[in-house]
Amino acid sequence: MLITAFGPFPGMPVNPSEAVARLLARSPRLALAAGGRPALRILPTAYAALATHLEPALAEAPAAVLMIGVAGRSRRVRVEMRAVNRASRLFPDAGGRLAAHLTLEPEGPFQRRAGPAAVKALAQLRGRIPVRSSRDAGRYLCNASYYRALAGPVPVLFLHIPRPPRSGARAWAQRLAAAFAEVAVLLLREARGRTGVPPP
Repeated sequence: MLITAFGPFPGMPVNPSEAVARLLARSPRLALAAGGRPALRILPTAYAALATHLEPALAEAPAAVLMIGVAGRSRRVRVEMRAVNRASRLFPDAGGRLAAHLTLEPEGPFQRRAGPAAVKALAQLRGRIPVRSSRDAGRYLCNASYYRALAGPVPVLFLHIPRPPRSGARAWAQRLAAAFAEVAVLLLREARGRTGVPPP
């Protein structure tokens, strides 16, 4: 199991996705389901990190991938149902660089969609935290990393989180991490269903 989050970027000097991901990676519930502690990668918010950080993590062939990013204007957690083959050349990454092209992969499909676990995850999260489905992961590193990860053979899901509250940020992060642990378990079950291995 692989969990990813992002470091800071312009306008977000402290990225809350990192705190949630670190708590999630220490979840006993997830460790039990995964048969060990999941791998954790905090990705620099830079286009170069797709090759230097994400690609090597995916090359380790995790059973499933849960990606977390922040959507500063959102008020709810967003379950991203797809990623698109588009980038923006308006917003520089944390290193001050723009996307090289308007498409992420010149020969790639227009979109890549999440698997059945996305709908199940949405249902799982409702009643626990404010959540909604989304068909727009943006045109930044969140969408770019999701598009790349969805090209692989394993279940992948991206969750966008809002900014934390001004008070109680730690409790908020713990609440999200506990809810996301169940989503990660759903991804592992989907992965085992694909291979014929009984779910935990």
